Amino acid sequence: MNQFITSFWEGLTQTSLLEYIAVIAGIVSVWFSQREQVWVYPTGLINTSLFIYICWEGQLFGEASVNLYYTIMSLYGWWLWTRKNEQAETVWKIQFSTQKEWVMQLLFFGVTYGLLFSAISWLQSSFAPDAIPWADALASASAYTGMWLMARKKVESWYWWILTNITSIPLFYIKGYVFTTVQFMVLLLMALYGWKAWQKKALIQEESKTE
Repeated sequence: MNQFITSFWEGLTQTSLLEYIAVIAGIVSVWFSQREQVWVYPTGLINTSLFIYICWEGQLFGEASVNLYYTIMSLYGWWLWTRKNEQAETVWKIQFSTQKEWVMQLLFFGVTYGLLFSAISWLQSSFAPDAIPWADALASASAYTGMWLMARKKVESWYWWILTNITSIPLFYIKGYVFTTVQFMVLLLMALYGWKAWQKKALIQEESKTE
């Protein structure tokens, strides 16, 4: 136990300034997303831009691709979340996925995982022996799915964020990114809270439609 604490503390002291900034921006971004505030996107862009570089340096190629995808989807989500109708009301409301949307997101996850696993396995055999294809692909594919659903304000996005965080905790710790590991621990707790908060809002939306 003492050895683990010592190793953990050493990892924190060796954390780069870029990683500290990226982690703090990521936590702030999730805090905004829980509250359905559009600031989730500008703060998220700081996080994802820095993590593209950090993940590439650490041979976490799936996660690097995720953060590039995050950056693009953040711009898309920012646009969706700020759209207004003729009554100046927000167009996109928090809601549950339909059965058809569930099938689509599962297919999206499955195809994304397969493509990422194949690509990372090739990179591992070619020039990145320290890559971890199955874990990197799992964390990345669930994150791809979660980001897509969050942009469209689906409650189920939090299920995918929970899976992403659970997978990312050991993945980033093994790679030596201790402070980022702490980030995912915090984000896991925040994702559980976000899921409950969005679920409550979605139920209110459904009740308002039946009145």
